[in-house]
Amino acid sequence: MGVAVAPDTLNELHEARWWETLPDGRLHCYLCPRHCHIGEGLTGFCFIRKNIGGRLYNLGYAQPAAIQIDPIEKKPLNHFMPGTRIFSMGTAGCNMGCFFCQNWDISKSKADQTHSVHLDPAEVVLAAIEYRCPSLAFTYNEPTIWGEYVIDISKVAHQVGLKTVMVTNGYITREALFEVYEHIDAANVDLKAFTEKFYSKITLTHLQPVLDTLKTLRHETNVWFEITNLMIPTLNDAVEETKELCGWILENLGDDVPLHFTAFHPDFKLRDKPNTPPETLHRARAVALEMGLKFVYEGNIYSDGGNTICPGCKRILVKRWWHKVSDVRINEEGRCEYCGAQIPGYFKKPILPSMDEAIRLASGVRV
Repeated sequence: MGVAVAPDTLNELHEARWWETLPDGRLHCYLCPRHCHIGEGLTGFCFIRKNIGGRLYNLGYAQPAAIQIDPIEKKPLNHFMPGTRIFSMGTAGCNMGCFFCQNWDISKSKADQTHSVHLDPAEVVLAAIEYRCPSLAFTYNEPTIWGEYVIDISKVAHQVGLKTVMVTNGYITREALFEVYEHIDAANVDLKAFTEKFYSKITLTHLQPVLDTLKTLRHETNVWFEITNLMIPTLNDAVEETKELCGWILENLGDDVPLHFTAFHPDFKLRDKPNTPPETLHRARAVALEMGLKFVYEGNIYSDGGNTICPGCKRILVKRWWHKVSDVRINEEGRCEYCGAQIPGYFKKPILPSMDEAIRLASGVRV
């Protein structure tokens, strides 16, 4: 028997997609590879997809718990509108259980345990326009779990000329991926390690679904994406693992997918490991370049490993220091200004509408 829910409460909730009712009355959520079977009044592993009265609702819809203006390099994206600002937002919950989560205060919280504000999709886009951000990032926690909200925001964003970005762990089913990413322009996918042992023990998930997502994005969508590998001392920083990771990228995705090796700092349940030494990132980057990857970066440290180097003439095309961009030598067609070599990515200068025009355009979008 379902529990009684006040009509006004239900009207405030947003019904989820990607679920079905099981013979025993539980709801099967097939948004991510966890395939949670959710009983009445309970949520899935993510904390924000809840069975209320025999229907699945997304408690994160229009309830962002974190909003910030970031440099796009912080996502990190180095080949997508470098030097621009991006309107970034996240909700409560996550579908992974990473011991090292650096946003655990929201990702490990339930919807009613965070200080959220109500922003419908059009309000999100207009806020980005107000702060003169040409793109929006769904980030901080895992945006897949609030995919319904991502889709609706992205529809409005595209209507007014903004770009959209997923910062994701890549843990999504094929059934949901094409809908969630239909209106997404770019993504950064965390490839957290290259062993099943790491994924099962440290993230409470599995490696293969993430690899499947990367292959699907590359071969079956037009989404620009880059990969991040957070290197944690003694857990996933061995040279052999780095070689296997790079070899898989070369074989399955190609040599032109940007790869970011980033430094770990102790947080959440993984405070017994030290900060990643810069030398570890230098070594990983050298290995990746030697194996044939063309665009390899270092993150979360101060180094020249953040610069974009032309694979043709070997000159610096985008000069970075941490997240600050001081020079860009790639034209809007994505060509090196020195030798004309084609650089993969998106480098067109953004054109933002006025607020009045944005309001007019946003009002015509049905979500």
